[in-house]
Amino acid sequence: MGNVEEGPDSRVRMWSPVCRAVALLLGPYAEVVLHDPETDRVLEIWNPMTSRGPGDPSLLGELDELDPSARDVYGPYEKLLADGRRLSSVSAVLRDARGEPSAVLCINLDRTPLEQAAAVLSAFGAPTVKGPEPLFEQDWSERIQHVIGTYVRETGRPIERMTRQDRLAVLGRLDEARVFAVRRATPVVAGALRVSRSTVYGLLTELRAPSAKDRQP
Repeated sequence: MGNVEEGPDSRVRMWSPVCRAVALLLGPYAEVVLHDPETDRVLEIWNPMTSRGPGDPSLLGELDELDPSARDVYGPYEKLLADGRRLSSVSAVLRDARGEPSAVLCINLDRTPLEQAAAVLSAFGAPTVKGPEPLFEQDWSERIQHVIGTYVRETGRPIERMTRQDRLAVLGRLDEARVFAVRRATPVVAGALRVSRSTVYGLLTELRAPSAKDRQP
């Protein structure tokens, strides 16, 4: 490219502020490249991720083969570097006043930091072993929260929308877990279910009452 020695290409001068702005905003994780579609060469590059530079082959291919419905913007699509890094890339065809392709702007975003952050967050949010039972078997208040929370998640029904049958089902699970063997458990259950103590006592009486079938000799 002889004009590189004479001074910056007019297209570089025009689009350089935009390219530098993107590179500064996303750097050092984004490579911004301005290509010459006529010569299929790199005009300029910001935050290079490889050894290529101005004047090197772009290897863009024929622009006429691109989908015209994309309206000059293509992507995001995936690219892979030789070192294994995955990139999310976007390309835009920049046209001159006559509507002819003047340059192609490509932005390659390194997804490695995002993937690492996602892995860390996933590890924090996903317990890998069951809680040590000896430490929690006496924590009846936590057991109450666990039983009620499990029911809410299974049914998709929040506490404030629970029906009488829902509360009976929850109390049945709590009774099986021997929560009510603890003297102070009833007011805690009532508070968790947002009902009165008398409501809990009444439901427990109904739950524990023998059915007509059970009373048959």
